[in-house]
Amino acid sequence: MKRSGIADLPLHGGRVPQWLAERMTMLGTAITETIIHGYGTSAFLSRLSDPFWFQALGAVMGMDWHSSGITTSVMGALKRGLAPRAHELGIYICGGRGKHSRNTPYELRQLAERRGFNGEALVRASRLTARVDNNAIVDGFQIYLHSFVVDEQR
Repeated sequence: MKRSGIADLPLHGGRVPQWLAERMTMLGTAITETIIHGYGTSAFLSRLSDPFWFQALGAVMGMDWHSSGITTSVMGALKRGLAPRAHELGIYICGGRGKHSRNTPYELRQLAERRGFNGEALVRASRLTARVDNNAIVDGFQIYLHSFVVDEQR
């Protein structure tokens, strides 16, 4: 089956209501824990990187309107939910939306110091990814979300 084509997915403003954000955090955390405990962090990262699976995850977590806001809402919910158990689960989410995206290098260096990773290599990968997103993907939008997910295997 050929997977190609064009989809017009307009961006919309606004925020997820607090009650929904809390539910998304609890459900996203439970789903992530189940996948990691059953299949490992690499299986979770593989699923997270699949745009179809990611879209479905957002819908299951409660984003019942179309695609706008799913990425920021899902990543924010996962970061909030997984942060307290990151060491136990072996998965870390750095960065985020808006001003939080600019904290990604700092968060990666902190994580690297605590866990013995090569922080500068992670920061370099983060910066290159952001540069590609801003400059090489010609979609007419500036980057407004930069999340970087790292597992114990770096």
